[in-house]
Amino acid sequence: MTITTSPVSSKRRWAALAVLSASVLVVVMDMTILNVALPAISADLRPDSIQLLWMVDAYALVLSGLLVTVSALGDRWGRKRMLMVGFAVFGVASLAVLAAGSPMQVIAVRALLGVGGAMIMPSTLSMIRNLFTDPGERARALGVWAAMAAVGAALGPIVAGVLLEHFSWHSAFLVNVPVMVIAIAAGLFLLPESRNPAPGRWDSLGTLLSMAGMVALVYAVKNFGKYGLTSPGALVATAVAAVTLGWFVMRCLRRPDPLLEIRLFRSKPFSAGVVTALTTSIAMAAVLLLLAQWMQLVQGYGPLETGVRLLPAALAAIVASPLAPAVAARIGARTVLAGGLAVTGLAFLLLYVAPGPLDYWPIAVALTLIGLGNGSLAIASAAIMSGSPPAKAGSAAAIEETSYEVGGALGVAVLGSVAAAAYRGELAYEGPAAGVVRESLGGALDVARELGPAGVRLTEEARAAFTDSLVLTSGAGAVLMLAGTLVAWLLTPRDLDLSSADHSH
Repeated sequence: MTITTSPVSSKRRWAALAVLSASVLVVVMDMTILNVALPAISADLRPDSIQLLWMVDAYALVLSGLLVTVSALGDRWGRKRMLMVGFAVFGVASLAVLAAGSPMQVIAVRALLGVGGAMIMPSTLSMIRNLFTDPGERARALGVWAAMAAVGAALGPIVAGVLLEHFSWHSAFLVNVPVMVIAIAAGLFLLPESRNPAPGRWDSLGTLLSMAGMVALVYAVKNFGKYGLTSPGALVATAVAAVTLGWFVMRCLRRPDPLLEIRLFRSKPFSAGVVTALTTSIAMAAVLLLLAQWMQLVQGYGPLETGVRLLPAALAAIVASPLAPAVAARIGARTVLAGGLAVTGLAFLLLYVAPGPLDYWPIAVALTLIGLGNGSLAIASAAIMSGSPPAKAGSAAAIEETSYEVGGALGVAVLGSVAAAAYRGELAYEGPAAGVVRESLGGALDVARELGPAGVRLTEEARAAFTDSLVLTSGAGAVLMLAGTLVAWLLTPRDLDLSSADHSH
């Protein structure tokens, strides 16, 4: 069992959930805020394409590298304590952006935000596991948690849009500071401390292996996306990831007190939940990134309007996530898990078959379906968390968070490179600065502006090519979601009931 200081009253439990959910909201919001702020940061700091990639990637690389270690530390040192430090690091990093005047400094700020995020995300999940001992109540709490994560993803662009229309891009980071101050104050008062009373010996080698392996894995995925399957850097990173993560898994399976409880994967509900989380985040990351670019660069919407037009996904998720446990109790957790993935797949299919030229309405419908499909993530969380004993909550949370992170990286890399290849393939431009034009739509529009009246045709061609690439990528996303649906359906036990006793045996 996990030692918690004392049983927590119902009122305090739900108040604590509010603090945990608000912190998740901000961390997730931060991931999407950058998508909207990037054009402004680029215009101000003029990063090259590699620096631009690192601005996006630094956060995910650091976060994914630290998740396992930080979760294991939290189980030992105290999950509340880890969360409070995470809030502080996240707040300080957000404030540090005021001093950032070069691309490298922005990358450093993003890396530090990743450290804070790694402390916050798994701690919130493992604390929910220990605050809510009743499985039915826990499923509802995780529904709220999943809804807040979805809201964060959608609010990010809107908040960024409002801030960027009135202030400089720095404000997109500074918005975190007051939230973190409030979270620390409320958390100190409301959250109980919990830890694993018999964690065993710390595995120093395992710590290094997990960090090196995860960073290498995410780096490899991102580089394959950028430079193709023959990229030497990506191939080396893949080899490093395979060796270090393979060795890490073997160590964890051999030790009585592993850094990460890999044996949790023996539970089918647990594995099904991980597959669902991974597949959903692969698709979401890629499509939200491409849609945000399409709305701004093809349709010419401002940052705020882009944010508002991405809202249907969040509004649908706010409805679907808290309702998912009740629906699962009616029609079965298996149906909701696989069904959510299928609905998301349907959304991508809709974008793929929508009559051209693509306009906003099919996208609004697809976003709504994606939001409804996101309801399955609440059930995925409940399956993962109920498939693990309380003392191993940190491991379960680390695995769930890692699947979101790796999924997001895979989505942007794999589907993003499909989109980039399709864009290049559609573009027949041979004029000045052809390399820049083929690199990205933003680059093509810059070149077109410099060409003056002669650039009008290039603008139209580049926008059409980007729209075609978005449609093609949606088709690839649909195939991927279908595969995920099948795997989740086959893995999930037919009689899985998340509102009854735990499945952690």
